[in-house]
Amino acid sequence: MDPQLTRLSKFLSLVLRHDPGKIGVALDAHGWADVDALLAASQRHGRPLDRATLLRIVAENEKRRFALSDDGRRIRASQGHSVAVDLALEPIAPPDRLYHGTATRSLESIRRAGLQRRSRQHVHLSADRATAVQVGRRHGAPAVLVVRAAAMAADGHAFFRSANGVWLTDHVPPQYLEAAEDPLPDAP
Repeated sequence: MDPQLTRLSKFLSLVLRHDPGKIGVALDAHGWADVDALLAASQRHGRPLDRATLLRIVAENEKRRFALSDDGRRIRASQGHSVAVDLALEPIAPPDRLYHGTATRSLESIRRAGLQRRSRQHVHLSADRATAVQVGRRHGAPAVLVVRAAAMAADGHAFFRSANGVWLTDHVPPQYLEAAEDPLPDAP
């Protein structure tokens, strides 16, 4: 994605995940914002966003952070909210293992308390190790933790999968975590 689209995508993440009031946009109970209202509010706040650009951001965002309603009149972030929304996701059985990328400096506290959602609504997990490495690199020297997801589910923990394939759960207790066994692969 080109730098201008990346800047606008980050702006959309802020508005649709964390602070819709920043530009005076309202999210419904399921996190949807009216596209026309979002475009008008963005323009009023000095962000050059039109429908064509918004559609490009949705289509070209490699992490598929945003989803449009079937009629194209509403948009929402696929996950990662710190504001209360109900994404209406149904619980789904996870694979045997999922992965979590973090910074090595966070490992000690994670080993004590597990993975916590903190200000977000869910803990985010990756279906593959390579994605977890990329996530971890955003936070510093990366570390990958293996989550024994099937064991968690068998013990009553719920898992969800967002529209963009990110696995979500409320908390991962430390007894379900393992350090990745092989060395970190080179990531692009």
